[in-house]
Amino acid sequence: MNFDFSDDQHLLRDQARRFLADRCGREKVRAILEGQAPFDRALWHGIAEMGWTGIAIPEADGGLGLGHLELCVVAEELGRVLAPVPFASTVYLFAEGLMLAGHRALLPRIAAGEVIGTFALAEGPATPTAETIAARVEGGRLSGVKTPVTDGDIADYAIVAARDGEHMSWYLADLTAPGVSRRPVKTVDPTRSHATIAFDRVPVEPLGAPGEGWSLTARLFDRAAVLMAFEQVGSAEVCLETARDFALSRYAFGRPIGSFQAIKHKLADVYCAVQLARSNAYYGAWALSTGAPELPVAAAGARIAATDGHWLAAKESIQTHGGMGYTWEADCHLHYRRAKHLGLALGSSRRWKDMLITRLEAGNLAA
Repeated sequence: MNFDFSDDQHLLRDQARRFLADRCGREKVRAILEGQAPFDRALWHGIAEMGWTGIAIPEADGGLGLGHLELCVVAEELGRVLAPVPFASTVYLFAEGLMLAGHRALLPRIAAGEVIGTFALAEGPATPTAETIAARVEGGRLSGVKTPVTDGDIADYAIVAARDGEHMSWYLADLTAPGVSRRPVKTVDPTRSHATIAFDRVPVEPLGAPGEGWSLTARLFDRAAVLMAFEQVGSAEVCLETARDFALSRYAFGRPIGSFQAIKHKLADVYCAVQLARSNAYYGAWALSTGAPELPVAAAGARIAATDGHWLAAKESIQTHGGMGYTWEADCHLHYRRAKHLGLALGSSRRWKDMLITRLEAGNLAA
């Protein structure tokens, strides 16, 4: 079975890499990190003009109608440059969530880059479950607090997980409506903004079937895990490449430091971790694009391998650069920040490992 991308998808990769090299250099990322703007608006508009926000949205709904494989290609390139835009929250979570729930009205505006969306699940530091969700909907009005919400300070709409009586369901909330208050939340990666969102009897629209909120969340996170894995792989590969290049150019005792075993072995471990992450991400992309029943297992595997590989690559890149790697001027900390953020964005690696074991056991019992 050939899991490689097609020639057209490789052409899309080349086009995306050229576009991002021109429009998203390190100075763009640092401008967001060090400034007050929550994201790069010019880059966001450029991405929308390229059609990337609508890659997986059907043509009938204003998108390109290409598919998830093409979205995976673009995700990897966005990860390589640490693009400071709300692409993951809008495309991986909001748009995918709307399509899962059968809500099509906002899809043309998402594809056009006119709407920024997000998914609001967590209500604090504890891992959310169907039983612990406290936000409630009574009489079609939502009350509760969600925190942290990725891009919650800039999003126009949110899919919100909330309770209606005894059931946990999805609801579509207009974040510009009266009764919504937002407060930015500081995180380790300021290039991906977060917020606390409080709802005070805000009118909402139900999404999906009543009581299906948790099962929809699990399906959505499986999709997002595969797409985010490609972002993580893209960033991890840059970490490996920059560490390798530095090790070949930095001399100590008259030799490149890359010739020393202490460096070679570390970079070999990173290479293996990145290749393992890529392999699992490709398997997840195949399962996602074909609607295969293996998707829950493939998504968990991709999530775990990509999270572990990304963190190792970012950490060892700093170590390889030595004292220089710890400075603000070096780019190592930018990838380390993103690795820590993405590693928790859909739940911790430990949580996904638990889910993988549960899913494998369920498959063995069913067999």
